[in-house]
Amino acid sequence: MRTTGPVRVTSLLRVALIVLACSAPPALGQQPMRIFGPGPQPAVSGPNLLQVYEDAKGYDAQYAAARNTLQANLEKLPQGRALLLPSVNLNSNATSTRIDTYTRNSINPPNLRDIHSYGYSIVLSQPIFRMQNMLQYDQAEYQVKQAEATFGQSSQDLILRVAQAYFDVLAAVDNLTLVKAQKASIAEQLAQAKRNFEVGTATITDTHEAQARFDLVVAQEIVADNAVETKQRELQQISGKLYPGLKPLRPGVKHEPPVPARMQDWVELAENQGFPVLAQDAATEIAALESRRAAAAHLPTLDVVGSYGTTSATGSTVIATSGSTKITRGELGLQLGIPIYSGGALNSKEREAAALYEKAKQDQKGVRRSQALAARQNYLLVVNGISTINALEQAVISSRSSYESNKLGYEVGVRISIDVLNAEQQVYQTSRDLLVARYGTIMNHLKLKATTGSLNEQDLEVVNRALEP
Repeated sequence: MRTTGPVRVTSLLRVALIVLACSAPPALGQQPMRIFGPGPQPAVSGPNLLQVYEDAKGYDAQYAAARNTLQANLEKLPQGRALLLPSVNLNSNATSTRIDTYTRNSINPPNLRDIHSYGYSIVLSQPIFRMQNMLQYDQAEYQVKQAEATFGQSSQDLILRVAQAYFDVLAAVDNLTLVKAQKASIAEQLAQAKRNFEVGTATITDTHEAQARFDLVVAQEIVADNAVETKQRELQQISGKLYPGLKPLRPGVKHEPPVPARMQDWVELAENQGFPVLAQDAATEIAALESRRAAAAHLPTLDVVGSYGTTSATGSTVIATSGSTKITRGELGLQLGIPIYSGGALNSKEREAAALYEKAKQDQKGVRRSQALAARQNYLLVVNGISTINALEQAVISSRSSYESNKLGYEVGVRISIDVLNAEQQVYQTSRDLLVARYGTIMNHLKLKATTGSLNEQDLEVVNRALEP
């Protein structure tokens, strides 16, 4: 049995610092931070999640576009109301006419006259019965509801996009830190293998294995460094700023299960009050009213029409006179319109609107089913994510024990260098998986609340309080 010199394990301290951030329990007497759990929490200062979110609200183009779209759609209501209110128009005119009269074989001399006329009129129209206008006003109310639901979904999407980009940066930085620590540890093992080979206590195989693993981790470091830059730029696209550092999660953060605890409760909430459902419900009502509008095109219309105006002229274009005239006229009456035939266009539009209404009803069913599926998926991801975190916390402890055992076996000659390298790789991989599971569980909890339309800034504050002060 061959013996080797002791393997230097100072780099394991670097691993421990990161692993402790993932799995260390809270100190004695210290209450663990609970995600989405009850109870007040201390505030966090610095470049944290809430600050990034506030920056994004003032910079993100998608959110700004959604806000302006809402403002535009809010005008549908006064536009629809205007169809039921009277309209008043003022018309005016000024005309100059030159008449040159010449009669052949007549004793009358040629006549040249310039006539100037001026006038104005005020025209009033008040709808009495226009079923199409009444239905369009009802449509406007649902169009506003649809716009508000769409903007609510855009607000939730901004929270999710900011949180996702924020945790993507943290995950990329954690991965780079782990890769650098692994690189330093393998570099020490490579140096140790070379020394052991030089003194004859190890074979060249140990050196080659350590060198191969070192070259691999160098490539991984390049990829990880690029990933950090990429994720930072993605966050910058949302918030408009490039942050030098972001607050990480606290050690010992505890993830609360969803409340309510039953999956079906979340499904029912998502089917009834999710913003996509509310928007599609409004769209279905709009389509139903549009179908009624198309049918109402066959109905007669009745308006009150009135006008008042004055016309003044310096002469007449009919008879030769030098006197001026002034005519004042006022009218008030009812105007009845009855559609008889328009080439079949009204019937065609009625059939089109009926088909679109049926389509809207099917879309409504599809949206409800999609929201129910999203609620079920995110609920399971949260519940299973909490279990995965607990399992990975134990796996981190087990992988560290495995590393220590392989290191000791290498020292006494019952393990080879590749065993130690593989065990150390397992420590890093398990630590990385634990960090990713933590971020993923938080995001899935936010997505679960978003399916029910209840995700808001207060939920983001709860997550923000789980970050390092």
